[in-house]
Amino acid sequence: MLVLAAALAVASGCQKASRPSDGVWATVNGRDITRAEVDKYYRTQLNPEAPQPSQDEALSLKLNILDELVNNQILLQRAKKLGLEAADGEVEDKFTEFKSPYTEDEFQRQLKVRGYTVDDLRADIRQQLSIQKVINREVVAKIAVTDQDVQDFYNQNHAQFNVSEPQYRLAQIVITPHKDPGLRNRKSDDATTDAEAKRKAQALDQQLSTGADFAQIAMDYSEDPATSGSGGDLGYVPESSLSQSDPALKKMVLSLKPGQISGVIALRDSYRILKLVAKEAPGQRELSDPAVQQSVRDNIHNRKEQLLRAAYLAGARNDSKITNYLAQQVVESAGKLPVVITPNASGSGSPPPSGK
Repeated sequence: MLVLAAALAVASGCQKASRPSDGVWATVNGRDITRAEVDKYYRTQLNPEAPQPSQDEALSLKLNILDELVNNQILLQRAKKLGLEAADGEVEDKFTEFKSPYTEDEFQRQLKVRGYTVDDLRADIRQQLSIQKVINREVVAKIAVTDQDVQDFYNQNHAQFNVSEPQYRLAQIVITPHKDPGLRNRKSDDATTDAEAKRKAQALDQQLSTGADFAQIAMDYSEDPATSGSGGDLGYVPESSLSQSDPALKKMVLSLKPGQISGVIALRDSYRILKLVAKEAPGQRELSDPAVQQSVRDNIHNRKEQLLRAAYLAGARNDSKITNYLAQQVVESAGKLPVVITPNASGSGSPPPSGK
């Protein structure tokens, strides 16, 4: 009886220890990841103009966010173990770089939009830099692309480099006459009426005519969420695709020479300014072309990096002790966790860095 009682006591103690503290949704090698952390990042994923996600959609998104936080915590612990944590000076340099395009009022508005404090932003920057250091040392530094790799890839994808029609590499600045909740430009500058949009387009055109950098202007002021972050770059556009666009756009593109910038183009739903970065004639592009070689090398490098990154993270997860309490609760309750999926649940904590 004494032995049985002792066994029951041990079992009871183990069960009690396995239960998470209130608000803890996962642990990684003893470090808690809380509901508050997940909720804060979750709120940044919601579009205030779109319908609220269903309960199943919200819970699925939170599970994905939690898994990303787990991966980030593993990499952050690796950074500490390898002595690769970002130094204070590196964090401040990146913080200054992030803040430099904005006035103080604009910077504070950016923080408010993100739901950040200054301390949150510095913590986020430190995490991103630390994770990238791990990836650079453990993954990127081990990638080698040989001349034979390049030759083999080109031979196997020969048809891919046969340009069947003229192609135009374009960049754009877009200004719309309505507010866009998905706006991503660095100045958070968004015209709300046609008159405002027209004035803004003309002002930007004036800056470009005096030598302002097109990519910087696009990142600061373009209202196209898909391209503003990359300086308005649209990549190569086939001539046949131009025929499917507004006739005014096609006419303008065909009139430009590489390096030239159009004036303001008034369209039905927006004002645009285009730059023709480069033009390619149809025909087979040979491997002797430096642009082809670089494209092939970049393609091979990116593929290898994705493969090695996934393998490295899988190994790191195998070496870690991970408990996902949220996933356990979802399975045990057959997905019925109304308290978990409240879209506007309150919480605090820093969102995860983009370092899967």
